[in-house]
Amino acid sequence: MAAMILAAGRGERLRPVTDTIPKALVEVRGQVLIDRHLAMLAAAGIDTVVINLGWLGDHIVDHVGSGERFGMRVVYSPEYDNVLETGGGIRRALPMLGSDPFWVVNADIYTDFRLPDTRLGEALSAELVLVPTPPHKLRGDFDLVDGRTRNHSTPALTYSGIARYRPSFFAATEDGRFSVAPMLREAADAGRLGGMLYEGAWQDIGTPERLDAFNRR
Repeated sequence: MAAMILAAGRGERLRPVTDTIPKALVEVRGQVLIDRHLAMLAAAGIDTVVINLGWLGDHIVDHVGSGERFGMRVVYSPEYDNVLETGGGIRRALPMLGSDPFWVVNADIYTDFRLPDTRLGEALSAELVLVPTPPHKLRGDFDLVDGRTRNHSTPALTYSGIARYRPSFFAATEDGRFSVAPMLREAADAGRLGGMLYEGAWQDIGTPERLDAFNRR
């Protein structure tokens, strides 16, 4: 089983915190974010994790290393000065992720979510973990209807930054920089995007103010 952590972004919203460290190495409530994600993936039986690298990516390599201390193999997908966004980053890493469905986790979230042991439904191309929309957001991203993630004019739920994809989800894409967001919208319209609601601990560590408030709460 394989998974990917998206860690290449500059973390502009978190500046000046991310001026000297990548967002994946930000410490939240006494634990480095990427350590928390790797522990979650290891607990679910993931044995290979791909981490894409961009801003200060060498710091991540120095911190995580081979992944041995987490009981897994960690490999890297360097992007550095040519960050490929979410879709392009995942596409580049596909040869390292294998032929089975794989999980993708954004590096800059905090959660106690545990990956389920269920299989991705045969009719689904991808599946999102959704959370209640937090107060700092003016509106949500999607709705959840009968286990499907749906587009809606007044969406109630927010994409958590955790998703599961079939490699075939990216079959029609080309190498280069692109976002996965329009592809998710299209899959939702086609009824091929699954979803699950998580109402436990979750926080988008997006700004210094939110980080400080969350650490104090």
